[in-house]
Amino acid sequence: MQEASAIKAEFARAFGDGGRVHVIRAPGRVNLIGEHTDYNDGFVCPMAIEAEVRVVCRARQDGAVRLASTAFPGEIAEFSVEKKIEKGKPAWTNYIRGVAAELVGAGIPLTGMDALIDNTLPVGGGLSSSAAIEVGTGLAFLTLAGVEMDRDRLALICQKAEHEFAGVPVGIMDQMIVATGRQGFATQYDCRSGARQFVKINPDDLRVVIVNSLVKHELTGGEYAKRRKQCEEGVAYFQKLSPGAGIRALRDVTMKMIHEAQGKLEALILRRCRHVVSENQRTIEAATALAQDKYERAGKLMQESHASLRDDYEVSCAELDFLSVEAMTVKGVYGARMTGGGFGGCIVALTQPRSVEVLEAHLVRVYQVKFGRKPTAFATSATAGASVVE
Repeated sequence: MQEASAIKAEFARAFGDGGRVHVIRAPGRVNLIGEHTDYNDGFVCPMAIEAEVRVVCRARQDGAVRLASTAFPGEIAEFSVEKKIEKGKPAWTNYIRGVAAELVGAGIPLTGMDALIDNTLPVGGGLSSSAAIEVGTGLAFLTLAGVEMDRDRLALICQKAEHEFAGVPVGIMDQMIVATGRQGFATQYDCRSGARQFVKINPDDLRVVIVNSLVKHELTGGEYAKRRKQCEEGVAYFQKLSPGAGIRALRDVTMKMIHEAQGKLEALILRRCRHVVSENQRTIEAATALAQDKYERAGKLMQESHASLRDDYEVSCAELDFLSVEAMTVKGVYGARMTGGGFGGCIVALTQPRSVEVLEAHLVRVYQVKFGRKPTAFATSATAGASVVE
């Protein structure tokens, strides 16, 4: 991440000097446990991380929105908030077009904007670079319009933008934690009710290490939507089986019901359902364990989560499996698992502070030998959600 002065200088090169310039930051996120549960009305336990997106922005009077990115020097994309906002090129701008369209649809009087996006989050790494761009630019639009908005509402608007403009039917977790994260805490979040409990992550006792496999996941490739459809098929089965049980989502299905469906429900659908139902239980228990400093128990639940994602939900890959197994060979590591949508991206590990450097060095070395690529590894603290820096 460049210093604020350097990013502002780059903004001036792209859009010229003058006017009041604002800087907004929006963190990425890592999910400690609770994967593919959010769109099933379940429980998640993410935290905002130090790697982030920064948006340098300035209001315009003509309704035009001009976008540049440090990742694509010399390119400027443009659309207008005074006309119907539609999908366009380059593809990354659709996250911003979508947010603008949803804000206009919500009755927010947007002004035009020049904006430069600077991002230290790996795109496709499963650390929510898309949600950070959405929430960051959403906050930029609101700041320039002089409008305050409840952060939960902003998260919902950004989630809808990703559905409509990026074509990815994500749950609410990513946008929620990017918008509302609390410094020093992970959040156990109930994706149905919106209730949350803050779980202290004390960096003196516990460190969170993220390792990027460099295998880029692409949730728009259809596998994510396929998993959602399989979950819906499972819900339909259990609704038909127990019409008076009030089953609205896999959140309402119990492990007893999963066991009783063995041999009756299609095996593939049953495995998908079993992951979600068991993952909800693991997430609640892991958040409690973390809150009570029972790190060994939380770590064991993370390992069980990875096995379930690998075998029942089938969203892992050889690289993530390898990193998760190798992490557990390092003394002082409590648990490790894939994090994010899967099919690549990152693992997350909980470790004692004294083991961080050993863990990072070990995983970089063995992964490079096995796969011929050098993964990126970094430790992070839990940070606050999106904010106006200046």
